[in-house]
Amino acid sequence: MSDPFSLAPQPETYWHLWTGADGISRQQQCTISDFTLGQLGPGDSPQFSRPLFDQGNAFVTYLPVGWTADWHENHVPKWIYVLRGAWSVQSMDGQIVTMRAGEYSFGGDQGCIATPEGHRGHLSAQVGDEPCVQLIIQRHDDAWRQAPPGTFR
Repeated sequence: MSDPFSLAPQPETYWHLWTGADGISRQQQCTISDFTLGQLGPGDSPQFSRPLFDQGNAFVTYLPVGWTADWHENHVPKWIYVLRGAWSVQSMDGQIVTMRAGEYSFGGDQGCIATPEGHRGHLSAQVGDEPCVQLIIQRHDDAWRQAPPGTFR
């Protein structure tokens, strides 16, 4: 298998609804580009990302075909929405969930204990023959930390 990081991602298109100086709403097709390769948090596997504003609390990530991550926790709680492609998450209990475009999850596995095998948090991987593009929204405070299932109703 080739190196998944050998090619930078192509720009992603989206529709931007905006209001002009005349007060009339308009739509324009735009692109998100200038992805950079890096880590979202300490110990995370590298992936391409593009912050959507200076605070870095919302960004688009690009998981190339073949991308995988070792066992890790989400360093902060986050919502992960699949825009294109698919990815999988395996929790410590062995369950594997595959999410495709239009599906989303909440990553709130902070504070896990390590198993005797050294597993902590979750495994994640890109699935299929096209890259997985995700919109990630996270907070840099403790408001979502340790939120039990059903918190967000």
